[in-house]
Amino acid sequence: MNPAELNQYQPVATFEKLETSHFCKMEKGSPSRQFMAGIIVNLASVMVGTSLGWTSPVGPKFASKDTTPLDTIPTASESSWIASLVAMGALIAPFIAGPLAERIGRKFTLLGSSIFFLVSFILLLTTETVVQVLIARFIQGLGVGFVMTVQTMYIGEIASNEYRGALGSLMQLCIVTGILYVYSIGPYVSYHALQWACIVLPIAFDATFFFMPETPAYYISKGDKEKAVESLCFLRGKTVDGVQEELHEISTTVEESLRNKGSVMDLFRNAGNVKALIICAGLISFQQLSGINVILFYSQNIFESTGSSLSPAVSTILVGAVQVLASGATPLIVDRLGRKPILLTSAGGMCISLGTMGLYFFLKHTESPSVDSLGWLPIMSLIVFVTVYCIGFGPLPWAVLGEMFPANVKSIASSIVASTCWVLGFIILQFFADLDKAVGSHWSFWIFGILCAVAFVFTFTTLMETKGLSLQEIQDRLNGKV
Repeated sequence: MNPAELNQYQPVATFEKLETSHFCKMEKGSPSRQFMAGIIVNLASVMVGTSLGWTSPVGPKFASKDTTPLDTIPTASESSWIASLVAMGALIAPFIAGPLAERIGRKFTLLGSSIFFLVSFILLLTTETVVQVLIARFIQGLGVGFVMTVQTMYIGEIASNEYRGALGSLMQLCIVTGILYVYSIGPYVSYHALQWACIVLPIAFDATFFFMPETPAYYISKGDKEKAVESLCFLRGKTVDGVQEELHEISTTVEESLRNKGSVMDLFRNAGNVKALIICAGLISFQQLSGINVILFYSQNIFESTGSSLSPAVSTILVGAVQVLASGATPLIVDRLGRKPILLTSAGGMCISLGTMGLYFFLKHTESPSVDSLGWLPIMSLIVFVTVYCIGFGPLPWAVLGEMFPANVKSIASSIVASTCWVLGFIILQFFADLDKAVGSHWSFWIFGILCAVAFVFTFTTLMETKGLSLQEIQDRLNGKV
C-alpha cells in the first residue's frame, strides 16, 4: 500500500478521530488472505511432521545391512537417542526463538527456522556414522522448537476472532501431513531418496512465506503503525478505513503490554497469567503423556510386533492417512463446537483406545488362544487413537496457547510451555523402550490410558471456553473481570 492510498483515508486514520468519526464504513472484507497466510506458514509444520515421522520408515533401513548408509547397525540405546534427540533440540529452541521473534519479528524468525531443517537433512544425506545422525537429529529438533514456538504467535496475531480457532488448528493438520509424507515415501524408496524428498520442503516454505506479511501486532510494538495498517488491510481484505476499529484494539493491547513490559516474574505475579500458564502447560503435558510420540516414532515397529496380516508399512500409512483426515476436521468444527467439548471427547476416546490396545498386548503376553483372531484390534485401536488425538489434543493445546497470554509475556509463556512439551517428549521417547521391557507393552499402553483419563478430569475442571472471544475478553475472564 503506497503513501497516496494511506493519505486518501487520513481523516479517519488516527485513533483519536476514530471514536468521533461517522465516516467509518462497516466493511465485510474477506478471510481468504488470512487463511492463505495461515496455510503457507504451516508449510513449516509439514517440515516438523517429516522430522517427527522420520524414524518410523528409517528405523528398519538402519537395522538392515542391505539398506543402511551407516558403517554399523545402531544399538538399541543409539536408536533411542536417534528418536529422542529431536525432543532435546526442541526443548532448548524456545528460549532462543521467543526473544528472537520479539527482536526481528515472527516472519523472519520462522524463515530462519528452515535453515535448521536444510542443514539437518544435508547431514543425514551425507552420513556414514551414527554420531552424524545424532547431530542432525538434534539440529532438526532446534527447527521443530523454533517453528512450534513462533508459529503459534504468528497465527494468534494474524487471525481475526472468528477464525482464530480454525487457523490455530491448522498446525496439527500440517504436522500429520508431513508425517504421512515420510510414511508414504520412506518404505518404498532408498534412504538417500527420502532425504532428498525432505529437503524440498524447507525450500518451498521459504519461497512462499517470504511474500506473506509480518503481524500487525509486531509492527505496532516497533512503532511502525503505517506497516501495521498495510499488514492488516492485506490480511482482512479491507481498506484503511475498514480496519481502523480492529487496529485500535490491537494498538491498545500492544501499547499497554509495552508499558508493562513483561519478565518471567511478571508471568507469575498476575493471577490471570498464572491461570493461563496452568491451563496451557497442563494441556501440552497431557498431549505428550498420551503417548503420541511413541506412536509416531515407533508405529512401524508396533505393527511388526502385532503380527497383523497387513504389512507394517501399509498399516503405518493407513494410520497416517487417518491422522490427516481427522486433523482436517478440526478447523471446520472448532469455532462451532468450542475448544472444551472437543478436548473432552479427545481425552475420553484416547483413554478407551489405549485401553483396548493394552488388552491386545496383554492377551498376547499371556499367550491367549484368542489373540490370533484379534489381529484387527491394534490397527483399529490406533486408528481411533490418532483420530481423536488429531481432532482434539493434537491441535487445540497449541491453539489455546496462542490466545491465552497478553502480548507482554506471550513469548516468555510460549517458550516455557513449548519446553514443557519437549521435556516430557524427550523423557518418554528416551525411556519408553526400558518401560516397555520392564512392565510389558500392555502396561505401557495402560499407563498412557490412565494419564488420558486424568487429562479428561483436568480439562473438565480447569479449562475455560474461549470460542468467539477477543484476546482482551479472554484476559478479562482469566483475571475475573466481567
